[in-house]
Amino acid sequence: MFNLKSSGNGEVVLTSELYTSKQNAEGGILSVKANAQHDARYQKLTARDGSPYFTLTATNGQVIGVSEMYSTTRARDDGIAWVKANAPSATTVDQT
Repeated sequence: MFNLKSSGNGEVVLTSELYTSKQNAEGGILSVKANAQHDARYQKLTARDGSPYFTLTATNGQVIGVSEMYSTTRARDDGIAWVKANAPSATTVDQT
């Protein structure tokens, strides 16, 4: 799995699924980078407790990342804007 973290405060903004291999996780990272700038790839959702969050999907509709839970829809939308701006150029730190 992988996490996309804010370089400012180190908070996890997006978390991937669990992968069966490191190679598949690396493919997921490339998919996040490729899909992050496309508005249509984001699903704005609400958890059972009312917390807004979002998912990022690949072109085939598969979820490639789930956000943290936010306190407001504005904060969620700011999270999406951050991913769009930062994910394509994010550096990868391998912690295996």
